[in-house]
Amino acid sequence: MQAVPIAKNIWWVGAIDWTARHFHGQTYTTQRGTTYNAYLILDEKITLIDAVYGPFAGEMIQRIRSVVPAEKIDTIIANHIEPDHSGALPELLKFCPNARIYGSERAGQGLEHYYHQKLNFQAVKTGDLLSLGRRTLRLIEIPMIHWPDSMMSYLVEDQILFSNDTFGQHYATSERFDDEVPQETLMEETGKYYANILWPFGNLIAQRLAEIEKMAIPIRMIATSHGLSWRKDPWKVIEAYKRWSANETKPKIVVVYETMYGSTAKMAGKIVEGISDAGVPFKLYDIAQTDRTSVIYDMFDAKAYIVGSSNHDGGILPNMVSFMEFLKGLHPKNRIGCAFGSYGWSGVAIMKLEAILKEAGVAIVHPALSVVYAPDDAQLTACYELGKKVAALVQKG
Repeated sequence: MQAVPIAKNIWWVGAIDWTARHFHGQTYTTQRGTTYNAYLILDEKITLIDAVYGPFAGEMIQRIRSVVPAEKIDTIIANHIEPDHSGALPELLKFCPNARIYGSERAGQGLEHYYHQKLNFQAVKTGDLLSLGRRTLRLIEIPMIHWPDSMMSYLVEDQILFSNDTFGQHYATSERFDDEVPQETLMEETGKYYANILWPFGNLIAQRLAEIEKMAIPIRMIATSHGLSWRKDPWKVIEAYKRWSANETKPKIVVVYETMYGSTAKMAGKIVEGISDAGVPFKLYDIAQTDRTSVIYDMFDAKAYIVGSSNHDGGILPNMVSFMEFLKGLHPKNRIGCAFGSYGWSGVAIMKLEAILKEAGVAIVHPALSVVYAPDDAQLTACYELGKKVAALVQKG
């Protein structure tokens, strides 16, 4: 387990989780695995920027030891307290118990609640400078991106922004930088990360990006907490975040449904036929058969959502319930949509779908379309017309 140099006397000492397929419980599917990035700075103060997930503490410590004894670490920067960033701290502190930990005030409170041990902790705030010897760290608080304790650290002399969860991806690879992997894959995973984790914080992200630009700090490299770091063109990902935080959409429709005996699936098929004939791009997903993370990524830039479910026990089918609740929590803005589905003796599911869309902030542009048991030819025609109507609205912008 060797450390990887990323600049003079600066090393990546993180861990690669090749087999991870879920993150944040089961809410995020990490089909390409992930990394937990930590960085070691050799100066008068031996400094560690973040740690790794607890099960990978040994891997991180081995990498640190390939450069310097772990006992020599003087300073630890806790940009974020979530366990995938801080879980290795208790094990690391066995070797350097006197190391001082720096983080936001909320970070100090959170670390004590997580690990129930007295820490040598010092709270910092935006603008504080921390001298490491020949180098200086500038601390930048970014509360609620995406936790209240969140912070970035900027290494002034090397112009490296240690960006916490911002600008990262869940992407397990032996490479460490943006210019070492296919760009299409990199931007897809970066977009998935934003869509599934940071989407609700768009307004805050826009504000923080503006604040960082106002600081006029030159950025030569962005060292992320997950996935690849950005050295070839760090402003590429910053510009992408600007677009994403503005909630810009494309003339595209995503249709998501779950079906019991195929009736709702037939309706979905006719709806997308109408969309297709209107010449609007679309995606069609059976949520029971599809990775939710990828669906959200497609919905991220789509103007319209059409959602459907069969009725089940007086409500929505289980996979669709979970999906809709997750979508609601992402608070998509500037979207339109509607609901559809089939039922036997109670059409509650379709009404609930429409209600959740409204709660999410989606503007309803067509009354919920429901059929009893199975759609007849006239009802399938209505589905087709629904698709055409939504497509026409999307084309208008």
